[in-house]
Amino acid sequence: MGVLAVVFAVASLGASALLRPHHPNRPKLSAYESGNDPVRLPGGERFSVKFYVVAMLFIIFDIETIFLFPWAVTFRQLGLFGLIEMTVFIALVFVAYVYIWKKGGLDWSTAPPDLREEGDDEVPIPVGELDEEYLGAR
Repeated sequence: MGVLAVVFAVASLGASALLRPHHPNRPKLSAYESGNDPVRLPGGERFSVKFYVVAMLFIIFDIETIFLFPWAVTFRQLGLFGLIEMTVFIALVFVAYVYIWKKGGLDWSTAPPDLREEGDDEVPIPVGELDEEYLGAR
């Protein structure tokens, strides 16, 4: 039965590759950002590591929610063991969150020099440890 499923999947992909219209053009091959032209940072700079840290935190908390929902549904059947198990899980996720917070991963007060307003040079802008560690001093 599994072999039949694999054969069907491969045959479907092969048939669609052979039968589909293939007319590549510049708009189809260009980058797409919600209907707008792709945005480039000044000087070809890359995005800060902080964007990726926030994305990873979102995924971690999303997965935490996925684990919490079935636990909440079967809470009474799991009893004390299930409560202790989820308490340890939530505590570990919380410790990781506090660690990222303390390392400066959620500190958005840093601004690139191009985006600072007049008078901002006199105010020290803290730089998170994550940017210094992964991107180096600029």
